[in-house]
Amino acid sequence: MTLSRRNLLATTAAVAAGPTAAATAAGPAQAVPAAQAAHAGHGGRRLRTGFERLADGGYAPLAGQKVGVVTNPTGITRDVRHIVDVMHADDRVDLTAVFGPEHGFRGTAQAGGSEGRYDDPATGLPVYDTYLKSGQPLADVFTASGVDTVVFDIQDVGARFYTYIWTLFDCMEAAGLAGKRFVVLDRPNPVTGRAALGPVLHKEFASFVGRQPIAQAHGMTVAELALLFNHEFLPEPVPLETVTMTGWRRSEFYDASGLPWVPPSPNMPTPECALVYSGTCLFEGTNLSEGRGTTRPFELLGAEGIDGSWAAAANEAGLPGVRFREAYFAPSFSKFQGKTVGGVQLHVHDRAAFDPVRTGIALLVTAKRYWDGFAWRADHAIDRLSGSARVRTMIDAGADTDEVVDGWERELAAFRRTRRQYLLYR
Repeated sequence: MTLSRRNLLATTAAVAAGPTAAATAAGPAQAVPAAQAAHAGHGGRRLRTGFERLADGGYAPLAGQKVGVVTNPTGITRDVRHIVDVMHADDRVDLTAVFGPEHGFRGTAQAGGSEGRYDDPATGLPVYDTYLKSGQPLADVFTASGVDTVVFDIQDVGARFYTYIWTLFDCMEAAGLAGKRFVVLDRPNPVTGRAALGPVLHKEFASFVGRQPIAQAHGMTVAELALLFNHEFLPEPVPLETVTMTGWRRSEFYDASGLPWVPPSPNMPTPECALVYSGTCLFEGTNLSEGRGTTRPFELLGAEGIDGSWAAAANEAGLPGVRFREAYFAPSFSKFQGKTVGGVQLHVHDRAAFDPVRTGIALLVTAKRYWDGFAWRADHAIDRLSGSARVRTMIDAGADTDEVVDGWERELAAFRRTRRQYLLYR
């Protein structure tokens, strides 16, 4: 008998699956009904994360395994204990290592930094650094750690250029190379899972802010992305198991979850910031401040020499669900450190109507038209953020917002069709 790629994974998952696993690497056709059944069987509307379900089930999928966890400060329980501390204290699971992403396991590093290799003072566990490692070098880290199973539990924010989903991708690939099992514990997409929005990455622009061709706002959870990665993008699939949530609906924003918010990175302080991030992070590719060094990163945008005409133009664009306030601020670090700059503050008044990616494009278009100092970064970071040169070149050529958005509709429709196969929740 010849096994297909999915049949092979289905066979592996059938052997490895524990009672808390609502979906496995068997593929989307089997995963969706399982997730829906788990949701329907949950009494009430209280959301339970993948970790809560894993722990409530006695860590059954991890039995007899040496376990390492890829996590950061967002890997917490409802009562704000870190899952590493909880697992370390529980004899039912053999936790032997921790793997830290960008910003580090305990979250001490700023953007573009990590914590390196050290022993965690609270637990004594070895902490390994995964940041900027991939392929065989990362596989060697997993091999050196001695773990049998790698568990991933990090809160995402729903944007392609937020690097934790590419830590997930890199760790899945490396686990496969090292012969390790991979388990993903799911958490909510804080900006809902209703729709995928924005341009799809072109492979020639792949980087750590976008490894594979997914939409700028993907509208998926990390478990759904793991299934997508495993079946669509990894050269060889990893033995994958996902532990889904119960009680989560795709239409829900983070505040409906009842979960505490822990900033996934230093410049993602609130769910409101996450709501706008998939659009306004495009300003990292310009000479304007994206609000780093303020208490409202990605909600405040500006530069020296900008006055109220930008806010007025943005409001005249009639973007749904958002208004723009003329704003002045002085970043404490990053662009324009210690200088007072002018710009806009986004105020989202209708989250359901708000389209963050269209809004980001409209702000780029109006900023270029109303501030003569506008410039793209010389390294064309905007191309890596938007996924191709198209946004930059169209805006430079004088395209308006609708024309830029229309330019990606065909590729977005194709991604949405692929994405639909891997959705685990209604």
